[in-house]
Amino acid sequence: QVQLVESGGGLVQAGGSLRLSCAASGRTFSSYVMGWFRQAPGKEREFVAAISWSGGRTLYADSVKGRFLISRDNSKNTVYLQMNSLKPEDTAVYYCAADASSAVSHDRLRYDYWGQGTQVTVSS
Repeated sequence: QVQLVESGGGLVQAGGSLRLSCAASGRTFSSYVMGWFRQAPGKEREFVAAISWSGGRTLYADSVKGRFLISRDNSKNTVYLQMNSLKPEDTAVYYCAADASSAVSHDRLRYDYWGQGTQVTVSS
């Protein structure tokens, strides 16, 4: 069992930056693939980024590639999402998720555990 708690969301102007954190409980955090997803009002939850258990492999949605960076610190049971050059269309609730399989994936159905989400609002 893994419990996930996101933090770091807020209101930022377009072009600004935010760093989201996701703190995980449980002794096996380092064995999970971790992902970030987001959901805007009236839209489906969509993949943002994912990282392998070692941090050696990452995957990004095309819409955030080159602007967002996912990383993890297994000693702190935490995964991060550094978001730069934010755009109004990045406005959403951001969720972190944990996948017990070994494959880095964009498929939200593969993820077993989810946090409650943190709101990110980008003003124009």
